Amino acid sequence: MATTAYVHVNLFNGQDDGFIPNSWLVVDNTTGRVTATGHGPTPNTDQVVDVADKFIMPGMINTHVHVDADANHTMDGPITETEVTLMALANLRQALQAGVTYVRNLGTGHDVDIKLRDAQQRYHFPAPGIVASGRLISSTGGNGDGPYHERNASYIVDSPDEMRRVVRQIIKNGADVVKVLVTGGVMSKGDDPRDVGFSAEELAVAVSEAHARRRKAVAHAQGTTGIQMALDAGFDSIEHGIYLNAEEARVMSERGVYLVPTLNAVESIVRDGRGHIPDYMVDKATTLSNAFFDNMRQAVALGVPMTTGTDAGTTFNDFGTGYWDELHLMVHKIGVSPQQTLYNATINGARLLGIDQDYGTLTVGKFADFIVLSASR
Repeated sequence: MATTAYVHVNLFNGQDDGFIPNSWLVVDNTTGRVTATGHGPTPNTDQVVDVADKFIMPGMINTHVHVDADANHTMDGPITETEVTLMALANLRQALQAGVTYVRNLGTGHDVDIKLRDAQQRYHFPAPGIVASGRLISSTGGNGDGPYHERNASYIVDSPDEMRRVVRQIIKNGADVVKVLVTGGVMSKGDDPRDVGFSAEELAVAVSEAHARRRKAVAHAQGTTGIQMALDAGFDSIEHGIYLNAEEARVMSERGVYLVPTLNAVESIVRDGRGHIPDYMVDKATTLSNAFFDNMRQAVALGVPMTTGTDAGTTFNDFGTGYWDELHLMVHKIGVSPQQTLYNATINGARLLGIDQDYGTLTVGKFADFIVLSASR
């Protein structure tokens, strides 16, 4: 077994607090897995890489992206499957260059995310690992059924039986997770984040069908009523959670239901949207932004488990700098500690994606999936 030791490392292993100085880790060159870690004297290995006191941490995980979206041209994005694929490849490369080594894609036309996930093993193009949802589920007139709805962008569901059929079809298509647009949204026209798109029975069917096939069910849920309905139905994560109230936050904390706030999705619209995207988007984001950040601070205080997801691809929220903006907002806007922010970006994300047996920490037996950072200036 040929091995490589990475030495003179300030190591955050994803399991213990802080970066441990004068550390090392040993990697099996064949399997790519960690065989040993420690600090102090370096073990004997076939190769040695001197990291020169830089910082190593697990690769970061973005738990909410849209690989088909163009963050700089949100109103005239890719339409054909070829265009969607080319946009997705560019976005995935940008994410990887930013230190994101795994993504959970939550809604892409033509099921391109599923196809790219499967193609990675054969063609070895530069991209993070992908957990894919394929097309998402909307109700008629809901968040995923705008005036110019494309058939290959989302499924439209209006009854429990239709929900059952569509969830089964999504899983047949190869999806890892099932994404349901429980409420309206910020960027969609003709609805509001507080609108609810489905009945309780429809949502219960979505979750039961997903869970019956060992898939997680993901709820785009922004309004208070929709969040409560998603929790009652048993969804595994709440995306956005703009109007999350204290009682709902307590329930999520008690049950271990993850919240993916996507802070930068709102912040970037308020900051940069005026004059570049329709006024209704900016008006909605501006109206709700104060309540959103207040509710996220309350969620932090009540111990709601979180991961780092950006909603990458939404306006001015790209796959590169957008992730670092999200980390900054977690610490400085809603009061997550720097240490907990590191956990949110690594092991919490791995747990939510169901890949924590192999990723999320740099511990023995897991893949040596890591990034190297220099000290900030």
